[in-house]
Amino acid sequence: MDKLIAVLIITLMRLSALLPLGSARRLGRLLMRLLWPVGGRSRKVTELNIKRAFPELSADEQARLAKRSMIATGELAAEMGHVWLRPWAWLEQHISRVVGAELVIDAQEKGRGVIVLGPHLGNWEVLGLQLGSMGPTVSLYEPPAIEGLGKMIETARQRSGAVLVPTDSRGLVKLLKSVKAGKISGILPDQVPPDINAGHNVEFMGIPCFTGTLATNMIHRTGALAVFGFAMRVEGGFEVHYLPAEDGIYDADPDIALAALNRGVEKCVRQCVEQYQWEYKRFKTRPPADPEFYATLKGL
Repeated sequence: MDKLIAVLIITLMRLSALLPLGSARRLGRLLMRLLWPVGGRSRKVTELNIKRAFPELSADEQARLAKRSMIATGELAAEMGHVWLRPWAWLEQHISRVVGAELVIDAQEKGRGVIVLGPHLGNWEVLGLQLGSMGPTVSLYEPPAIEGLGKMIETARQRSGAVLVPTDSRGLVKLLKSVKAGKISGILPDQVPPDINAGHNVEFMGIPCFTGTLATNMIHRTGALAVFGFAMRVEGGFEVHYLPAEDGIYDADPDIALAALNRGVEKCVRQCVEQYQWEYKRFKTRPPADPEFYATLKGL
């Protein structure tokens, strides 16, 4: 069954990649507008996350933002054929602007490793590809649940020069060595780790949020420069932005470092709020005394 699903997904992406990028995105927006009244898990999670993260907005404003977010997810899905299957040269031409690249370039010229923290914002696959074009880059790779997609994704992510290593102990050792040697690494800072010992609860968007310590541990152990990055979807393509991290992210106290990390993610998110992956259950692991965040969504 997985092989059949993989063939179907790749076929749909190939068909989408034949369209102009703008047409593919319009198709994604249309499909999400048609699906919006149906509801479902993604809409419910998005609405709840936005309600809790933006209490200052009225109910109507929250609803409009949730709908815009789901439409942006439709655009993301529809453009993945272009991002994964078209040549890197084509995609590079559709990156209209790169802001803050000097942060990475200057560190590389000084022989300092760089850890780029790329949240699930805009199109993080574009960020990884652009990052790989700026210097020797090593990033973690976990094969997808659908086995038949693994080779395609692995090939796609490495085509601008990046090298992928597995998310096991051997991969982590390779990543650590490469960053210590002055190379670049990209890490997703907003994934909820499955191991309760691999994170701490610190605030994100004003909400206690279980946050993985992998990135801050790597920064502390390697002395790397910490930079936030995201690829924002714009008319005709993408803009890539790199932002400096707060000094607190280098603190030896994990709670101080993680608080700075989450503030950095929030700063990125607020630049294009609807393009964040609000359908992800970011707040599912709670502090012991807190009620379950998604209790009202049982069964979804």
